[in-house]
Amino acid sequence: MRILLIHSDQITYEAQKKTPVAEENIVPADGLEEALTAFCAVEAPDEENIAGVAAKTAREILEAAEKLGTTNIMVYPYAHLSSDLSSPKAAIEALTAIERICSEKKGMTVKRAPFGWYKAFTISCKGHPLSELSRTITPEDTEEKTAKKEVTHTFFVLTPEGAREEPAKYADDTPFGKLVKKETGIAAEGTGDSVHCELMRAKEFVDYEPLSDVGNHRWMPRGKIIRDLLSDYVLGLVLDYGGMPVETPVMYDLDNPAINEHAGKFGERQYRFKSGNRNMMLRFAACFGMFSIMHDMHISPNTLPMKMYELSTYSFRHEQKGECIGLKRLRAFTMPDMHSLCLDMDQTLECFEEQMMMGWQSGRDLETPLAGIFRCTEEFYEEHEEWVKGIVKASGVPMLIELLSDRVHYWVAKVDLAAIDGQGRPIENPTVQIDVESSTRFDIKYFTDEGEVHPPIIHCSPTGSIERVICALLEKTATQDVPMLPVWLSPTQARIVPVAERHISYAKEVCENLTKAGIRCDVDDREESVGKKVREAGMDWVPYVAVVGDSEAESGTLTVTIRKESQPKKPYKEEMTTEALAEAISAVTAGMPVRKLYTPKNLSVKPRFI
Repeated sequence: MRILLIHSDQITYEAQKKTPVAEENIVPADGLEEALTAFCAVEAPDEENIAGVAAKTAREILEAAEKLGTTNIMVYPYAHLSSDLSSPKAAIEALTAIERICSEKKGMTVKRAPFGWYKAFTISCKGHPLSELSRTITPEDTEEKTAKKEVTHTFFVLTPEGAREEPAKYADDTPFGKLVKKETGIAAEGTGDSVHCELMRAKEFVDYEPLSDVGNHRWMPRGKIIRDLLSDYVLGLVLDYGGMPVETPVMYDLDNPAINEHAGKFGERQYRFKSGNRNMMLRFAACFGMFSIMHDMHISPNTLPMKMYELSTYSFRHEQKGECIGLKRLRAFTMPDMHSLCLDMDQTLECFEEQMMMGWQSGRDLETPLAGIFRCTEEFYEEHEEWVKGIVKASGVPMLIELLSDRVHYWVAKVDLAAIDGQGRPIENPTVQIDVESSTRFDIKYFTDEGEVHPPIIHCSPTGSIERVICALLEKTATQDVPMLPVWLSPTQARIVPVAERHISYAKEVCENLTKAGIRCDVDDREESVGKKVREAGMDWVPYVAVVGDSEAESGTLTVTIRKESQPKKPYKEEMTTEALAEAISAVTAGMPVRKLYTPKNLSVKPRFI
C-alpha cells in the first residue's frame, strides 16, 4: 500500500467517467474542508493480507490526523502512486476497510471517493512542514496477519509398475535423481555459473544487450537459426496434433477485472505501465489473448477439444535482476503456448496424457534427457489415482509426485519435465497444466440442455521456452566428450575445407551440390592453414567436415570427419561421395525442420559478431 497524505484547506471531487471496474451506487461528487486527504494505491503484494494492510494504513492516517489536529479525512483511490496494483476487488476491500476503521474513531468525519472512476478533483494544500507525507505499508509491516490455511506438500515416487516409494531411494546422480534432490530438499542446488552462459557467447549464438533491460538478449545469425528451427519444430508438433495457430497482442488492459485478477497472482513479476489513462501490462504468457478469442467465439460441444497455439514472442516476466541467468531465466523470452478447451474432465485427462507424451517426445527429438514431476491437489489424486498411475506407466520411467493439501493456483494438476544443467540443477522445459479457474474468470462457456458450462482448459508448452531449450542443449555439451548440437539444429551442417587456392573451385562445387540437397554447407576459403581451418570447424561444432585436395578433386570422393563418431584427439573419418554425404546427413535429420544457411557460404566474407 502506498499512501500520500495531504493536509488541505479543501478537497473536492466529481466522478465523470466509469471504467470497467467502477464501483456502483457511489456518491458522484463530494468534498471536505480542513481535511487530511489520503491518496491510496493498493498493491498486488497487499493481497497477501488485505485486512492487516488496511488496518495498518488506517492507523497511519489517524495518527497523522491527530498530529495535524484535524477531524476530517478523505480516503481517495489514486492508482498513479504505484505500477504494481492489486486486483480491483482487493482494492475496494482495502479502501472500504480503511474508511470503516477511520470512521470508528470517535469524532472523525470520513468520506471516500469512489473507486474505478475517472474523477476531476481540486485540492488546496496547506504550506507547513507536515502538510505532505508519504508512506509505504507492506504485509510484513502489519502487527497481525490474517490467518491463512497452511498448504502442506507431500512427496513420493511412483514407478511405472504403480509402486509408491520414498524419494530418498532415488536421490542419486541420474537426471531424475537430481530432480528429486532439488524438489525435496535432500540436497542444495549446485553452485557456480551455468556452462551455457559462456558457450552462448563463445559460439556467437546470443549475447547480452547492454542498451536494453536485463534479461533481454540479442541473437546473432548462428543462434537465430537454432531458435527458428526450434520454433518450426514445435509448430510441426502442434499442427500434427490438431492445434490452430493464432497471434495475439503483447500488452493488456489491467482495468479489465478478469485480467487484473489473473495478473494479480504474478504481480511482482510484471512489466506494468501507463498508456494514456489506461493501466497496462506486458503479457507473461499467451493466456490473455487466447482467452479473449475463446470468450468471443461460439463454442459447440461438438468442436471440443479445441486446441489453440501461439509462439509467444515475446513473453515478459520482471524477474529480479540477480535472478537473470543467461538463457535459463530471462525477462523477455519466447514461449510455445497451447491452450486446449475441453468438454469435461474425462476429455481433459485424455488430452493431458497426449500432451505430456508430446513433452517426452521433444526430449528425445532434441536429445536432452528429461525427468518428470507430477503435481496435484490431494483431492485430485484421491479421485484420479488410477489415471495418475496410468500416465506414469505410459511415460515408462519413475516420476516424482507432489501432493498439495489445498489448491493455491489456477491449476489442480500439472506435469513439469526438466533437463539438468551442468551443475546438477533442473531446467524446467515442457509443462502441461489443468486450469479450473480461467474459463469462469474470462466467461468462456458452451451451452447444453442443462445450461451453460465453463469447461477445463489445458495449458501446454511442448518444449518449454525456446531459450531454455537452447540452454539445455548447451548445458548437455558439458557431459559430451566431443560437444555438438543435434545435426538438424547445427547452424552449419557440413563444411568443405580446400587445401590450397586451386581447390576452392571444386570445394564450392561440392558445397553447391550439398546445398541443393537441403544441407547447410559452407566453404572455408580463407588464406589459412588446413590445420587451423579444421580446428575452427571443430570449435564451430560442425558435424561433417570434408578436406578437399588434389586426390579428392581427381577421384570425386571426400574424406569426411564425422564429429559424432569422433573421440577427443581421435577424429573418425570416412571416404564418401558428395551424394553419399548428402544422404548421410539427410538420414540423421529426417523428419526434422529444414532451413537454409543464415551466414555467408564463403567464410572469407563471414563477419565476427563477438
